[in-house]
Amino acid sequence: MIRLHHVPESRSMRVLWLLHELDVPFELVLRPFDKSLRSPDYLSLSPAGRVPALEIEGERMFESLAMMEYLCECYPDAGLGRAPGAPDRMGWLSWLHFAETISQHAAALTQQHIMLREDHMRSPIIMQLEAKRLEKCYAALEARLSAPVERRDYVLTSGFTACDIALGQAVYMARHFARIEAFPEVSAWYDRITERPGFRRSLPDADERLYARDFYAPWEA
Repeated sequence: MIRLHHVPESRSMRVLWLLHELDVPFELVLRPFDKSLRSPDYLSLSPAGRVPALEIEGERMFESLAMMEYLCECYPDAGLGRAPGAPDRMGWLSWLHFAETISQHAAALTQQHIMLREDHMRSPIIMQLEAKRLEKCYAALEARLSAPVERRDYVLTSGFTACDIALGQAVYMARHFARIEAFPEVSAWYDRITERPGFRRSLPDADERLYARDFYAPWEA
């Protein structure tokens, strides 16, 4: 049995989306984003007290991109991974992990805008810097999707993979802080992948959302 411990609108969302795309049975454990993640029981699953945590047949994992690699290896027929020796294995690994580059900037902005509740704790300078860094990430993805040799519908020329899931979820979070409309290929790709039922099923209910607004301007607290 697969059991995913999940906080809505966190990095665990990318694992949830992948599980829906794999169409395998799993149990979802919804966790609040609070001090319960520091409880001894949960720390036995995720030693840093973070989500996601994944349990598979008595074993456990606690890094989301490692989970995605492992699940793709467990279910190769889904075609969402690229095995060692595959022509685009290097690209698959590189772009899968580039999702964390985007996510770390989005996480910093989430902390600034939402988690630091007092105005004196927040830094407009950090907000602006991190939003600009997200735009640099969008530019890198835009260049990939609009490569002059062959325009791509997905990050890899060979089709939709876990890269699109990981990057798509990272952009889903990042869009709360840096707009993608100035990046036409990224915008078209994002619209394409978020039409998938797997993405729709990974979205939180309205009362589960972490982000109260659709967009947080860099200079706003």
